[in-house]
Amino acid sequence: MAAVNEAANAVTLHYIFDPLCGWCYAAAPLVEAARSVPGLKVALHGGGMMTGANRRPITPQWRDYVMPHDRRIAELTGQPFGEGYFEGLLRDTGAVMDSEPPTTAILAAESLRAGGGLDMAHRLQRAHYVEGRRIADADVIAALAVELGFDAEAFAVSFKQLSGEATAKHIAESRQLLQRAGGQGFPTFVLTQPDGSAGRVDIGPWLGRAEDWKAQLAEFVGPSQVAAAAGTDTTPPMCGPDGCAI
Repeated sequence: MAAVNEAANAVTLHYIFDPLCGWCYAAAPLVEAARSVPGLKVALHGGGMMTGANRRPITPQWRDYVMPHDRRIAELTGQPFGEGYFEGLLRDTGAVMDSEPPTTAILAAESLRAGGGLDMAHRLQRAHYVEGRRIADADVIAALAVELGFDAEAFAVSFKQLSGEATAKHIAESRQLLQRAGGQGFPTFVLTQPDGSAGRVDIGPWLGRAEDWKAQLAEFVGPSQVAAAAGTDTTPPMCGPDGCAI
Protein backbone atom coordinates (compact mmCIF):
# COMPACT_ATOMS: atom_id res chain seq x y z
CA MET A 1 0.00 0.00 0.00
CA ALA A 2 1.43 3.35 -0.97
CA ALA A 3 0.73 6.58 0.82
CA VAL A 4 1.43 10.21 0.04
CA ASN A 5 3.35 12.21 -2.56
CA GLU A 6 2.58 10.01 -5.57
CA ALA A 7 4.77 11.97 -8.00
CA ALA A 8 5.87 10.18 -11.15
CA ASN A 9 9.30 8.60 -10.85
CA ALA A 10 9.43 9.50 -7.18
CA VAL A 11 11.88 8.02 -4.73
CA THR A 12 10.03 5.67 -2.36
CA LEU A 13 10.54 5.24 1.37
CA HIS A 14 9.31 1.75 2.23
CA TYR A 15 8.22 1.49 5.85
CA ILE A 16 8.03 -2.10 7.14
CA PHE A 17 6.21 -1.94 10.47
CA ASP A 18 3.61 -3.35 12.80
CA PRO A 19 0.85 -1.34 14.51
CA LEU A 20 1.64 -3.04 17.84
CA CYS A 21 5.40 -2.48 17.68
CA GLY A 22 6.60 0.01 20.29
CA TRP A 23 9.64 1.05 18.25
CA CYS A 24 7.36 1.72 15.29
CA TYR A 25 5.47 4.10 17.55
CA ALA A 26 8.83 5.65 18.39
CA ALA A 27 9.43 6.17 14.66
CA ALA A 28 5.95 7.60 13.96
CA PRO A 29 7.11 11.26 13.92
CA LEU A 30 9.75 10.34 11.34
CA VAL A 31 7.15 8.66 9.13
CA GLU A 32 4.87 11.67 9.43
CA ALA A 33 7.72 14.03 8.54
CA ALA A 34 8.51 11.99 5.44
CA ARG A 35 5.01 12.68 4.10
CA SER A 36 5.89 16.28 3.29
CA VAL A 37 9.21 15.69 1.52
CA PRO A 38 8.72 16.70 -2.14
CA GLY A 39 9.30 13.89 -4.61
CA LEU A 40 9.11 11.18 -1.96
CA LYS A 41 6.49 8.42 -1.74
CA VAL A 42 5.85 6.60 1.52
CA ALA A 43 4.81 2.96 1.12
CA LEU A 44 3.49 1.04 4.12
CA HIS A 45 4.18 -2.67 4.61
CA GLY A 46 2.51 -4.29 7.62
CA GLY A 47 4.60 -7.21 8.81
CA GLY A 48 2.13 -9.08 11.02
CA MET A 49 4.30 -9.21 14.13
CA MET A 50 1.50 -10.48 16.38
CA THR A 51 -0.62 -12.67 14.15
CA GLY A 52 -1.59 -16.33 14.27
CA ALA A 53 0.43 -18.19 16.88
CA ASN A 54 2.18 -14.93 17.83
CA ARG A 55 -0.99 -13.26 19.11
CA ARG A 56 -0.39 -12.36 22.73
CA PRO A 57 -2.73 -11.85 25.71
CA ILE A 58 -2.00 -9.05 28.13
CA THR A 59 -0.43 -10.44 31.31
CA PRO A 60 1.27 -8.90 34.35
CA GLN A 61 4.56 -10.30 33.06
CA TRP A 62 4.05 -8.55 29.72
CA ARG A 63 3.32 -5.25 31.49
CA ASP A 64 6.50 -5.55 33.53
CA TYR A 65 8.48 -6.29 30.39
CA VAL A 66 7.21 -3.53 28.11
CA MET A 67 7.02 -0.62 30.55
CA PRO A 68 10.80 0.02 30.75
CA HIS A 69 10.98 -0.06 26.94
CA ASP A 70 8.02 2.30 26.69
CA ARG A 71 9.61 4.72 29.13
CA ARG A 72 12.83 4.60 27.10
CA ILE A 73 10.88 5.41 23.94
CA ALA A 74 9.19 8.34 25.67
CA GLU A 75 12.53 9.71 26.90
CA LEU A 76 14.24 9.23 23.55
CA THR A 77 11.52 10.56 21.28
CA GLY A 78 9.00 12.51 23.33
CA GLN A 79 6.23 10.18 22.18
CA PRO A 80 3.40 10.21 24.75
CA PHE A 81 2.17 7.19 26.69
CA GLY A 82 -1.09 7.60 28.57
CA GLU A 83 -2.52 6.37 31.83
CA GLY A 84 -5.17 4.62 29.77
CA TYR A 85 -2.35 2.45 28.42
CA PHE A 86 -0.17 1.96 31.48
CA GLU A 87 -2.97 1.59 34.04
CA GLY A 88 -5.77 0.48 31.72
CA LEU A 89 -4.81 -1.68 28.77
CA LEU A 90 -1.66 -3.13 30.35
CA ARG A 91 -3.82 -4.31 33.29
CA ASP A 92 -6.60 -5.61 31.04
CA THR A 93 -5.93 -9.35 31.12
CA GLY A 94 -8.91 -9.95 28.87
CA ALA A 95 -7.27 -8.09 25.99
CA VAL A 96 -5.42 -9.87 23.21
CA MET A 97 -2.83 -8.15 21.04
CA ASP A 98 -3.48 -9.16 17.45
CA SER A 99 -1.84 -7.26 14.57
CA GLU A 100 -4.13 -8.59 11.86
CA PRO A 101 -7.29 -6.49 12.40
CA PRO A 102 -5.45 -3.14 12.68
CA THR A 103 -3.37 -4.05 9.63
CA THR A 104 -6.59 -4.71 7.72
CA ALA A 105 -7.88 -1.35 8.93
CA ILE A 106 -4.80 0.37 7.51
CA LEU A 107 -5.26 -1.41 4.17
CA ALA A 108 -8.94 -0.47 4.09
CA ALA A 109 -8.21 3.17 4.89
CA GLU A 110 -5.60 3.39 2.12
CA SER A 111 -7.97 1.77 -0.37
CA LEU A 112 -10.49 4.54 0.30
CA ARG A 113 -8.17 7.53 0.44
CA ALA A 114 -4.59 8.07 -0.66
CA GLY A 115 -2.61 8.63 2.52
CA GLY A 116 -5.48 7.26 4.59
CA GLY A 117 -3.47 4.21 5.56
CA LEU A 118 -0.87 6.32 7.31
CA ASP A 119 -3.60 8.39 8.95
CA MET A 120 -5.10 5.17 10.28
CA ALA A 121 -1.74 3.79 11.40
CA HIS A 122 -1.02 6.90 13.45
CA ARG A 123 -4.53 6.92 14.94
CA LEU A 124 -4.31 3.25 15.89
CA GLN A 125 -0.99 3.82 17.62
CA ARG A 126 -2.38 6.74 19.59
CA ALA A 127 -5.47 4.74 20.53
CA HIS A 128 -3.24 1.94 21.80
CA TYR A 129 -0.36 3.77 23.50
CA VAL A 130 -2.16 6.85 24.77
CA GLU A 131 -5.82 5.93 25.19
CA GLY A 132 -5.34 2.27 26.07
CA ARG A 133 -7.97 0.98 23.66
CA ARG A 134 -8.19 -2.53 22.21
CA ILE A 135 -7.22 -1.76 18.62
CA ALA A 136 -7.86 -5.34 17.48
CA ASP A 137 -11.56 -4.94 18.31
CA ALA A 138 -13.89 -4.29 15.38
CA ASP A 139 -15.95 -1.66 17.18
CA VAL A 140 -12.84 0.32 18.13
CA ILE A 141 -11.54 0.18 14.56
CA ALA A 142 -14.91 1.28 13.17
CA ALA A 143 -15.08 4.24 15.57
CA LEU A 144 -11.56 5.36 14.65
CA ALA A 145 -12.43 5.18 10.94
CA VAL A 146 -15.42 7.47 11.40
CA GLU A 147 -13.30 9.83 13.50
CA LEU A 148 -10.85 10.04 10.59
CA GLY A 149 -13.66 11.04 8.25
CA PHE A 150 -14.31 7.76 6.49
CA ASP A 151 -17.87 6.82 5.62
CA ALA A 152 -18.83 4.09 8.07
CA GLU A 153 -20.50 1.84 5.50
CA ALA A 154 -17.78 2.24 2.87
CA PHE A 155 -15.11 1.49 5.44
CA ALA A 156 -16.97 -1.58 6.71
CA VAL A 157 -17.26 -2.94 3.15
CA SER A 158 -13.56 -2.35 2.43
CA PHE A 159 -12.52 -3.83 5.76
CA LYS A 160 -14.53 -6.98 5.07
CA GLN A 161 -13.10 -7.31 1.55
CA LEU A 162 -9.52 -6.94 2.77
CA SER A 163 -9.85 -9.21 5.81
CA GLY A 164 -8.47 -12.72 5.83
CA GLU A 165 -6.72 -13.77 2.63
CA ALA A 166 -5.95 -10.24 1.35
CA THR A 167 -4.37 -9.19 4.63
CA ALA A 168 -2.43 -12.46 4.89
CA LYS A 169 -1.08 -11.89 1.37
CA HIS A 170 -0.03 -8.35 2.26
CA ILE A 171 1.75 -9.57 5.40
CA ALA A 172 3.54 -12.32 3.46
CA GLU A 173 4.74 -9.80 0.86
CA SER A 174 5.91 -7.47 3.62
CA ARG A 175 7.89 -10.30 5.19
CA GLN A 176 9.49 -11.04 1.83
CA LEU A 177 10.47 -7.40 1.47
CA LEU A 178 11.94 -7.42 4.98
CA GLN A 179 14.02 -10.48 4.11
CA ARG A 180 15.22 -9.04 0.80
CA ALA A 181 16.21 -5.81 2.54
CA GLY A 182 18.18 -7.69 5.18
CA GLY A 183 16.03 -6.22 7.94
CA GLN A 184 16.00 -7.82 11.37
CA GLY A 185 12.61 -6.61 12.55
CA PHE A 186 10.29 -3.61 12.86
CA PRO A 187 10.59 -0.83 11.98
CA THR A 188 12.75 -1.24 8.89
CA PHE A 189 13.07 1.54 6.31
CA VAL A 190 14.23 1.02 2.74
CA LEU A 191 14.78 3.87 0.28
CA THR A 192 14.46 3.00 -3.40
CA GLN A 193 15.12 4.96 -6.58
CA PRO A 194 12.97 4.64 -9.73
CA ASP A 195 15.78 2.62 -11.32
CA GLY A 196 15.40 -0.04 -8.63
CA SER A 197 18.53 0.73 -6.61
CA ALA A 198 17.88 0.56 -2.90
CA GLY A 199 19.42 1.12 0.50
CA ARG A 200 18.24 0.31 4.01
CA VAL A 201 18.10 3.42 6.19
CA ASP A 202 19.22 3.39 9.82
CA ILE A 203 16.76 5.57 11.71
CA GLY A 204 18.51 5.19 15.07
CA PRO A 205 20.33 8.55 14.86
CA TRP A 206 17.11 10.33 13.86
CA LEU A 207 14.73 9.18 16.60
CA GLY A 208 13.41 12.30 18.31
CA ARG A 209 14.81 14.50 15.50
CA ALA A 210 12.00 14.61 12.98
CA GLU A 211 12.94 17.93 11.38
CA ASP A 212 16.57 16.89 10.93
CA TRP A 213 15.40 13.59 9.45
CA LYS A 214 13.11 15.45 7.05
CA ALA A 215 16.01 17.61 5.87
CA GLN A 216 18.18 14.53 5.42
CA LEU A 217 15.49 12.77 3.40
CA ALA A 218 15.21 15.79 1.14
CA GLU A 219 18.90 15.42 0.36
CA PHE A 220 18.44 11.73 -0.40
CA VAL A 221 15.70 12.44 -2.95
CA GLY A 222 17.87 12.73 -6.03
CA PRO A 223 19.98 10.76 -8.48
CA SER A 224 22.53 8.38 -6.99
CA GLN A 225 21.60 9.23 -3.43
CA VAL A 226 20.27 5.89 -2.18
CA ALA A 227 23.69 4.48 -1.29
CA ALA A 228 24.38 7.54 0.84
CA ALA A 229 21.02 7.08 2.55
CA ALA A 230 21.97 3.62 3.75
CA GLY A 231 24.76 5.04 5.90
CA THR A 232 26.15 2.94 8.72
CA ASP A 233 24.09 -0.06 9.76
CA THR A 234 24.08 0.22 13.54
CA THR A 235 21.00 -1.98 14.12
CA PRO A 236 18.62 0.60 15.61
CA PRO A 237 16.14 -0.31 18.37
CA MET A 238 13.40 -2.52 17.02
CA CYS A 239 10.97 -5.33 17.72
CA GLY A 240 11.69 -8.78 16.31
CA PRO A 241 9.64 -9.99 13.35
CA ASP A 242 7.62 -12.38 15.50
CA GLY A 243 7.10 -10.19 18.54
CA CYS A 244 8.92 -8.29 21.25
CA ALA A 245 9.34 -11.52 23.17
CA ILE A 246 9.97 -11.64 26.91
